[in-house]
Amino acid sequence: MLISVVVPVKDESDNVRPLFERVRDALDAERAWPWELVFVDDGSTDDTFAQLEALGRGDDRVKVVRLRRNFGQSAATQAGIDASRGDIIVTMDGDLQNDPADIPRMVAKLEEGYDAVLGLREKRQDKLLVRKLPSLMANALIRKILAIPYKDFGCAMRAVRREVFEGMVLYGEMHRFITALILQQGARVTQIPVRHHARTAGKSKYNLSRTIRVVLDLMTVKFQGSYQTRPMHLFGAMGLVCLFAGMVSVIASVVMKYTTGPGMTQNPLFLLGAVAGLIGVQFVSLGLMGEVLARVYFESQGKRPYTIRERRNLDVPPFAPRDRAAA
Repeated sequence: MLISVVVPVKDESDNVRPLFERVRDALDAERAWPWELVFVDDGSTDDTFAQLEALGRGDDRVKVVRLRRNFGQSAATQAGIDASRGDIIVTMDGDLQNDPADIPRMVAKLEEGYDAVLGLREKRQDKLLVRKLPSLMANALIRKILAIPYKDFGCAMRAVRREVFEGMVLYGEMHRFITALILQQGARVTQIPVRHHARTAGKSKYNLSRTIRVVLDLMTVKFQGSYQTRPMHLFGAMGLVCLFAGMVSVIASVVMKYTTGPGMTQNPLFLLGAVAGLIGVQFVSLGLMGEVLARVYFESQGKRPYTIRERRNLDVPPFAPRDRAAA
């Protein structure tokens, strides 16, 4: 059973070597588990790639993927998953806040029959107002909207069986919702406490603007989970509501014309009915277009959300082409 540890990094030159050493110490102690460490350089502007090259020359278990530019953590994580070969994929951040010593516990938990083991950060070492409070609010909102019981959706530390990741592709900033995407695959999931350390080197890429993006991405995940294969059920229902409201408004304006009310052109209900009717037609049309696009999406060949500049220690193609060839 090969374990692939996937770590996207950007401008983490001071952290990559200590991270490699900690992963090596944690996994070499478990001699029953062969492993590889897949670093993805997501457009670093410092000497991160030079450090990774040196690590790769010293230990061929270190695999390096360098993206052409900064594509974001989701695309970088996907690039690492594609380049990995392991039966179990462990993801973690490259800032040394996650502890590689937790990997054996997570893999052992996975062997109890779970498809994915998520990390729950204990005694989180982050600033209260900038990181912890927005994270608590976002986690509460995600639990409410997606009806998922887990407490920590922002922890990058997770161990997942390969077949679960093969059923999804990470776009945009969907790395924050990997838990929801895993559950949408029908995976058996659990969450265990993991250690969390303060950042000692490098600079955090997190800021409060991400909170707004979380809300927008949450709408996307909710739509994908509930209506991706049946968009007409969402847009069609909204359209029917608008059409019904428009019909009621027009009928009310007609009745008022022949009783005590103003004429139809002077009655705001008539204008409201016309606008509601138009909106209803647009929603129904959007639902029909969504149905067509859903079929195109599921029947066409998808593309990866990144391009690679170069690779190190990778003598096999990514798993997606290999799987297609095997099929």
